[in-house]
Amino acid sequence: MLEGVNILSIPSKGKTLYNDGMHTGVMSTSADSKNHSLKSSGVNPEKTAESIKNIAKSIRDASTKMRETVRTLRESGAIDEITQAVYEATVAARDTTKEINDAAKELKERGIIKDTAAAVEQTTMAARETAEILRDTARQTAEAAPQTTETVKEAASKVKSKTKHSGHS
Repeated sequence: MLEGVNILSIPSKGKTLYNDGMHTGVMSTSADSKNHSLKSSGVNPEKTAESIKNIAKSIRDASTKMRETVRTLRESGAIDEITQAVYEATVAARDTTKEINDAAKELKERGIIKDTAAAVEQTTMAARETAEILRDTARQTAEAAPQTTETVKEAASKVKSKTKHSGHS
C-alpha cells in the first residue's frame, strides 16, 4: 500500500485499482507506471488533508478574533455610541425635512413663490426693453457719427482758420 492511497489488486486482470479518497482508477502493475500515474494526477492526499486542517484552523482563529472584537466593542460602549449617533442623525434629518416642507408650504400659501416668479418675469421683460433701447441708441449713434465727424471737422477747420487770421493781425 502506498502512503495515503488504498490500492486493491485484481489479479485476474493483471491490473491494480487505486482509491485515494477523491479518485479511483486502474493502473498498470509495474512500479514505474504506478508512481507516474500518482504523480501525473497532481493529487497528494497528505497535502490535501493538511490544507483542509489549515483552513479549519484559520476559520477557528478568525471566529475567535471576531468574538473578541464584538465583546470589546460591546464592553467599551462603542456599539451603543454609534447606535445613538445614527439615531440622532436620523431624527435631525427627519426634523430638517419637516421644517423645509413646512416653510415651502407657507411660502406657497402666502404667494411669495408666485410673486417672486412674477417679479423675475417683469425684470426679464424690463431687461429686454432696455437692451432694445440700447441697440436703437447704438444704431442711431452709428448713423449720426459720419455727420457728427464731418461737423466736428468743419468746426475745427473754422477755428484754425480764425486762429490763423487773428494771429497775423
